[in-house]
Amino acid sequence: MITQLRELTLKADGRYATDTEMAFMNTYLASFERRLAVYQTLQAKESDIINEVEANLKAQDPYLLMRGIEDFSTKWKADTVRVFRMTAMAMLMDDLDRYKERFLFWFQTLMRAFKTQKSCEATYRLLQESVRKHLSDADAALVCPILEINREMLGLE
Repeated sequence: MITQLRELTLKADGRYATDTEMAFMNTYLASFERRLAVYQTLQAKESDIINEVEANLKAQDPYLLMRGIEDFSTKWKADTVRVFRMTAMAMLMDDLDRYKERFLFWFQTLMRAFKTQKSCEATYRLLQESVRKHLSDADAALVCPILEINREMLGLE
């Protein structure tokens, strides 16, 4: 949304925007209440969802969040919460381009530098499963495509 507004501002400089150019705003405004409700649900259920994913990760591979004898669970949780919140905001704002440009490309560089693709792939796959469990199908459909992009960008080499 912000990206589209910025582009419209530049494109319509010195003139009124046409109805066609502003059509995206009607679409966004029509979906805003639902997006806000989903955002608030994600906020309320964040802890349950993240804890569920962590438990499932450890059940699948007890060593996935380990590096040698060092446990990276605390760091994993902080990173996962950060990405989850950014994902929720991207969904609320309906602005995937801005999310990728302002956050995801940078975070991808970090995750690759620390070679965490395997844990990221599992994390964002399990996050989608957990979100589908905690949200209605229609609400999960707003969030899961972004979580899939997270999985692809952070988890695949």
